[in-house]
Amino acid sequence: MAYFYKRNGRWKIEIRKKGFPDVYKSFLDLKDARKFARDVESQMERNVFEDYSGASGTTLKEILIKYRDEKTVLKKGVESETSKINFLIRHKISLNSLMRLKSHQIYKLMKELALTRKPSTVNKYVNIICHAWRVAKREWGINLPAENPCDMVTLNRANDTRDRILTKEEYQRLLEECKNSPLSMLHDIVIFAYQVGARQGEILKLKRGHIDFEKKTCTFYDTKNNEDRTIPLADTTLAMLKNYRFGKFIFNVGPARRLRKWFFMACYNAGIHDFRFHDLRACFCTNALLSGMTIAQVSFLSGHKNWSQLKKYTRIKPEDLLEKINNVVLLLN
Repeated sequence: MAYFYKRNGRWKIEIRKKGFPDVYKSFLDLKDARKFARDVESQMERNVFEDYSGASGTTLKEILIKYRDEKTVLKKGVESETSKINFLIRHKISLNSLMRLKSHQIYKLMKELALTRKPSTVNKYVNIICHAWRVAKREWGINLPAENPCDMVTLNRANDTRDRILTKEEYQRLLEECKNSPLSMLHDIVIFAYQVGARQGEILKLKRGHIDFEKKTCTFYDTKNNEDRTIPLADTTLAMLKNYRFGKFIFNVGPARRLRKWFFMACYNAGIHDFRFHDLRACFCTNALLSGMTIAQVSFLSGHKNWSQLKKYTRIKPEDLLEKINNVVLLLN
């Protein structure tokens, strides 16, 4: 049975029926309140009523905070995802209750993000909201509509293919600027990344015990693809690592953002544009292939599972192959 009463200029409604949770809602117009009551009572009669009071009383901000503190902290990319979640928490979209969150609001957020972020990054923000919604529904017991608002949004077609690598001259300029960096070990970190092709996270987690100076190898543990990887090290690389004898980590720089900050500044001061720390990995893969290594050998060193993955980091240009194609023509003649 539905009960109506007016308080503070709004019509309050209470719906009580045995076997169902009590329903409470308020309206400005009595006609809207009566219509809502008829719809709910009809659903109860047909035993198809869904109680979304939990969703109405829970904001997107609340589930994002819970998702960050319970799920994101367990991921390898915790720092990057935490930064994205914190942005969403501060954004006005997070003030919506889960019941009021609609696909057009997600789309508006995507357009806003696209002004300063690449398509694949925009997709990551949407995927965070999407997954947090699913976790709230499946694991946290919040009764939500079957339709996730993120599922109604078409994600960007991500075409983030890059062809940027350093020329030899740019590499030398960068190293000179790194020597002047407030981050004293930046120079050696860049050399290590350029000569080894490891990911930023792998480099920053590297410990002295991971280096075998006798066998001339280095082992990366807990990598992105969940497999340990042992690779050989050049003599010059080993000699450089011997200078780091103290501390838990070889390159103890603190948060990854500190490394990114000073690397960006070094590139800027060296006049090197559109180059990221992760592009050093592409420099290694490209140079390794041009040196004559096979795809299997480069994949072994870089940790890529197959050619399709490695291809993204292979930035060979036509001019790189001029000498080789001339040699082929000589053989044919």
